[in-house]
Amino acid sequence: MCGRPVSGITTKFLYWVCRGLGKEGKKALLLVWDNASWHISQAVHSWMRAHNRTAKQAGGVRIIVCQLPTKSPWLNRIEPHWVHGKRAVVEPGRKLTAAELISRVCDYYRCKQLRHLSK
Repeated sequence: MCGRPVSGITTKFLYWVCRGLGKEGKKALLLVWDNASWHISQAVHSWMRAHNRTAKQAGGVRIIVCQLPTKSPWLNRIEPHWVHGKRAVVEPGRKLTAAELISRVCDYYRCKQLRHLSK
């Protein structure tokens, strides 16, 4: 795989989301994205172009990206949630294990832990 290591996980996630939306009869996924390196990576852009070409021909879920301007965190409504979430789960004085961090994040955001896409 080429590109950033998280680019592969990003494309797996997008595929998973599109597959789920397709089952619900949706035709498009609108992404409002910041300029995180994995959002703008060549690997992700190439995958999305190929995915959209296939979706257009086969009738699947297309991906439409609305890119936020560079260095504009106030436009990204999720940024305050990340800040509060990070503060809530950290423990000063020691690093958490991966399992502890996952558990705390899921507890804080009241979400169900799903199987990781990277494994």
